[in-house]
Amino acid sequence: MVLATCNRFETYLDIDDSLVTSPHTSINTVMDAISAAADIDAEELRSSSTILDDQTVAEHLFAVSSGLESVIVGEGEIAGQVRRALEAARAAGTVTPNLERLFQVASRTSRGVKNRTGITSKGRSIVRLALDLAESRITDWAGTRVLLVGTGAYAGASLAALRDRGATDVRVYSPSGRAEKFATAHAIDPIPAGGLEAAIAASDLVVTCSVAPDVILSHAVVAEATTRPDALERRLIIDLGLPRNVAQSVVSIEGVELLDLETISIHAPLAELTATADARAIVGEAAAEFAAQAAEREVTPALVALRAHVFDVLDAEIERARSRGESSEQTEAALRHLAGVLLHTPSVRARELARAGEAASFIAAANTLFGIEIEPVTEVAELAELQSDPAEEPAAS
Repeated sequence: MVLATCNRFETYLDIDDSLVTSPHTSINTVMDAISAAADIDAEELRSSSTILDDQTVAEHLFAVSSGLESVIVGEGEIAGQVRRALEAARAAGTVTPNLERLFQVASRTSRGVKNRTGITSKGRSIVRLALDLAESRITDWAGTRVLLVGTGAYAGASLAALRDRGATDVRVYSPSGRAEKFATAHAIDPIPAGGLEAAIAASDLVVTCSVAPDVILSHAVVAEATTRPDALERRLIIDLGLPRNVAQSVVSIEGVELLDLETISIHAPLAELTATADARAIVGEAAAEFAAQAAEREVTPALVALRAHVFDVLDAEIERARSRGESSEQTEAALRHLAGVLLHTPSVRARELARAGEAASFIAAANTLFGIEIEPVTEVAELAELQSDPAEEPAAS
């Protein structure tokens, strides 16, 4: 599964240790695939990547989905991106029961953090915070001439935030030629190819949010725009792109101010410490419970086999008693109840052992004492059960 946002790229792998010689084999395969697709040197990619495994993965994803790993603590957009990552993996047929469960619990955890701490109301999205910081330079949003650079989902969020503040004079430029389509869908004017410098010259505010791999507003482009005879004297450029859409050196051009992600993160208001601490506590508890439940699932096949063994023996004895005319409904019901009572303590103990990391002890004991065959849980059936339970579906963000 892939979680790709404006400032993160994460892949989640469910690796079957029995099918590979080492988990690193699978990781290296994925690294090579990303390297080839993104045209990034494989060694550079490896050196700049962080690899998490086992239960650290759950805690990381739960923190990400709750907005605790964002530039702006508590920003709410990431929860929807996590949900859409799960939907995309389902559509592609690459989700496994483990990944399905991981991402569903991540969505539930983010909702719990939001409802119990209010941290998402204390934090804000990067776009809206950037516009908040721009308030000191802009006195009349309705009279501000805005140029939007980029046409992706983040451009749509930026346009919505601009309109919330009263901006009405917005035009859009796309380095990939998608400006006209975006403009038509959002009822604004497009900037034609070759018109970037003129558009910059005529704008009070330029907001860039493109995923283009190269700088779009170079020092030369902005300098050319500011020297045009009809150019405005001053302009603010907000660069929300990752990688950068704007050359940092444009700050040396007279009349140009630059607000980029680094500056935004420095000025980001800290969420209330208690809310952040409470949120991280919730994430920690959710990760611990997720690990415990994963451990319990290790003994599930053994418990199923033990229960089947006991009731198979019971059914056989009841059948023999019936054949001799020595059985009654009351007696059979009492025996079945007794079997359930006797199985209760081993079931509780099995889960306790599993949570303590000793699942193998119970499985070995069940096999030694009863000689039962332990069959693994069928993944296909488990996945179908997960997806069919409405209570498990992550809510829209």
